[in-house]
Amino acid sequence: MFNRTLTAALLAFALATTAAQAGAGKTGTFTGENRHTVSGGVSIIPHNGGFAVRLESDFYLDGAPDPKVGFGKGGRYVDDTLIGLLKANTGKQIFPIPASMDISGFDTIFIWCEKFSVSLGKAALK
Repeated sequence: MFNRTLTAALLAFALATTAAQAGAGKTGTFTGENRHTVSGGVSIIPHNGGFAVRLESDFYLDGAPDPKVGFGKGGRYVDDTLIGLLKANTGKQIFPIPASMDISGFDTIFIWCEKFSVSLGKAALK
């Protein structure tokens, strides 16, 4: 019984880690949307034993209320994927991805205005 439980737990951990790693190393470049200017690079990186979204040092947002980082698929934002409020409108920032979040199906990073439910900018990941 103990071995079966341990094996199941290890398998679940391995699958979760593999799913998260599927996004690691991907990069993109932001383009603005809805009359906003968003530019600069973004990467999925290993971070503190997990993974994170890193906005690169050239990141720029022209300003908006409530800008957050989230994920999307096929160029469309996916609800309930926001991982953090921007710390600044420019420069390098890191947003840890929750260990429980499977990012393997996402191919886009969004700068999302939660207050008005609108995309400020997005970056397709490659």
